[in-house]
Amino acid sequence: MVILSPFVYWAQTSKIISLKIDLRNAEKPNIDVIENNIKFSAQGFGAHGFSNYVFNLDLFASIKLSKDEQKTTVKVYENRIEVVLEKNEAAWWPRLTAQPQKPAWLKINFDQWKTEDDGGSEEETRDVMKDYPGMYDKLYKEEFGYRKEDLKKVYLILYNLFQFIGFTYVLCVMIVRFVKLDYASMVDTYEHVGGAMKFLQLMMFLEVMHPLFRYTKGSPLVAFLQVGGRAFVLFAMIDSEPRMQTKPVVFCLFGIWTLIEVVRYPFYIAQLYRKEIYLLTWLRYTLWIPLYPLGILCEAIVILRNIPYFEESGKFTISLPNEWNFAFHLPNFLRVYLLILAFPGMFFVMKHMHKLRTVKLKPKIIIKKCK
Repeated sequence: MVILSPFVYWAQTSKIISLKIDLRNAEKPNIDVIENNIKFSAQGFGAHGFSNYVFNLDLFASIKLSKDEQKTTVKVYENRIEVVLEKNEAAWWPRLTAQPQKPAWLKINFDQWKTEDDGGSEEETRDVMKDYPGMYDKLYKEEFGYRKEDLKKVYLILYNLFQFIGFTYVLCVMIVRFVKLDYASMVDTYEHVGGAMKFLQLMMFLEVMHPLFRYTKGSPLVAFLQVGGRAFVLFAMIDSEPRMQTKPVVFCLFGIWTLIEVVRYPFYIAQLYRKEIYLLTWLRYTLWIPLYPLGILCEAIVILRNIPYFEESGKFTISLPNEWNFAFHLPNFLRVYLLILAFPGMFFVMKHMHKLRTVKLKPKIIIKKCK
């Protein structure tokens, strides 16, 4: 005789176990719960049609019982039966059954996988995926054989990976050419990696959109100032002036930018996977100490060297009279921009990074309870 079992979906909080038995039009279900065992039998429509369905589960830990009645709630609906069991001790179970192997008809109800707030408010619940990511991932993989990733997370991983590969390519080309040609390679650095650098820089404007769409935390304004400032130097100061493209400072500036990014993007990928790699974190929040001031210095040199070039060519300068009755003198703008970049701009960036470094690298205090 074949014993039929219904599909049973389970979920938990720190205090209760909930079971959803997939049985329609059940007639007089018989549920017997003892300290660490539950027996069920009922007639109804299940996966094998109308029949008698039974199951017997040895639970991972004990269920709370009283002298007169069991601490069990049973609700019979037209399309399911719901059972709520109260744990004897408040704790998270790594599985429902006492044995590691679970029956094929026992599934995890991830839709109800929530934690209870200690304050007792039913409205304030937390997601167990955030509170217990290791346990959630393990159960999910056991249930489905793989871990389904959020599309937003997949996109961010692919974006950061693409940027990391791109900047690594630029850095490798610069290093290989410098090893072969020594200082002579600096003259045509922009000719060999300028196109890739421009494309990667345009892609970085997506980082301004990420906080706007809540893909990442942070301020869109801060991201715009950082990305926009670099784009201004790359496109307006270097790409538009061929005489600047052959200067050694371009090689130094590209080297500083790539060194920053080949650390930053792997760090973001590790954060998306919730992996704390101390060396990577330390590099992310330490390399800026020498590289950011050097980068700002190189940008200032590029702008300063460009002032006489733009005085001579008149590029991007609008003179009166014109139909808009508007005048713009780029060299004067660059002088003002240099003052902003050298003092308040540098101070703002360094203060922001120092604050992040203090938070990320502060010593962790571990409190151990004495027995």
